[in-house]
Amino acid sequence: MMPSTRQSPPGDEAVTRLADKLFRHEAGRLVSVLTGIFGVHRLQMAEDVVQEALVRALKTWPYYGIPENPPAWLMQTAKNLALDRVRRERRFREKQPAIMIDLEQRMTALSGESGPMLEDEIKDARLRLLFTCCHPVLSLEMQAALALKVLGGFSPAEIAQAFLIREAAVAKRLSRARRRLKTDTIPFELPSGPDLAPRLDGVLHTLYLLFNEGYKASAGERVVRRDLCAEAIRMGSLLADHPVVGRPCVHALLALMLLNGSRLSSRTDAEGAFVRLEDQDRSLWDQAMIRRGILHLSKASVGETLSEYHLQAGISACHCLAPDDASTDWPRILSLYDHLAELNDSPVVALNRAVAVAKVHGPEKGIAEVQTLLEQGALESYHLAHAVLGDFEHQREQPAAAAHYFKKALHLAVLRSERDYLARRLRECEAS
Repeated sequence: MMPSTRQSPPGDEAVTRLADKLFRHEAGRLVSVLTGIFGVHRLQMAEDVVQEALVRALKTWPYYGIPENPPAWLMQTAKNLALDRVRRERRFREKQPAIMIDLEQRMTALSGESGPMLEDEIKDARLRLLFTCCHPVLSLEMQAALALKVLGGFSPAEIAQAFLIREAAVAKRLSRARRRLKTDTIPFELPSGPDLAPRLDGVLHTLYLLFNEGYKASAGERVVRRDLCAEAIRMGSLLADHPVVGRPCVHALLALMLLNGSRLSSRTDAEGAFVRLEDQDRSLWDQAMIRRGILHLSKASVGETLSEYHLQAGISACHCLAPDDASTDWPRILSLYDHLAELNDSPVVALNRAVAVAKVHGPEKGIAEVQTLLEQGALESYHLAHAVLGDFEHQREQPAAAAHYFKKALHLAVLRSERDYLARRLRECEAS
């Protein structure tokens, strides 16, 4: 029976816009609840019936009107479709009637819940699904693709566009991930006890990679992909809100993503070219996100463990709280980088630390730090290492040397936005 509506038929275009928005926000909730009821081995079925529920909405809402509660309509329709599919399976119909009865009872119980109780049930299911998507039996590529697909409502085409790979490659990753989860009989549960910490580390690492790909894309035309950043923050918020899972390291990562995310609007100019932090229009920074980031950084200070996320969030906070570049607490940032280098001795961390060294002790000291890194061979093909040297030489008023490094950085850069920026810096040096 068609749910009662309060709105007159709105037409195809309005329904399509609403359905697209609902699907992006509700798909993860629906798939999570259905997977909790029917099991991880039926993840594909859960995705399929949610997709079918959306198709039915697109077909019926233009004629019958938009339901009073569209998310509830989608949930009920998807649940009915799922039950119909299971009823048609011989092994459930003939060999396991008790399981069928149990499934129907669980569906009925969920349908009878409302308000906070139902929302808690959905949040718990979404967390379980997040841990399932980020299970260590899956590769990092599979984890990211599966999390975006089942929790974020991203289509394979959107995932392919986000990571600049072919849609067929995304489909293969998703298929392999689902098959692995099914054959390994992965439980749909939140890890507990000694299992929680390592599993949580894996989830956080996946979210960190997901956010960073949005914050600074590894390839393509755009340096910023807001949809990836927003999805990583949404999943991180889900973790942080949980009374058991919301540990200090979770709040630290969420703080880092919020603080860095607050600056997205100023990272490129009107033409899409990259803008350095010191040149950004700080009036464009999202102050609400900064406040949220500082709040979660405060929550992250509880406990004795200091993670890389804590230190990176602290560095980002120093930038976000400074009214202008000249007011930035660079000695504090250098100290945080010193601690970060003890936890992560990667050359990229060392390069970022060299920038802080130059800010505190002068560009000559920064040049020495970067030249040492280049001599070690780790950053010779990394365009930003040469761009940093070009900037240091520019600060020393050595335009010829700066042009040399900017030209080398331009040769190595891939992103168009960064190439545009480096080309402009090169022209400025050559004109001096």
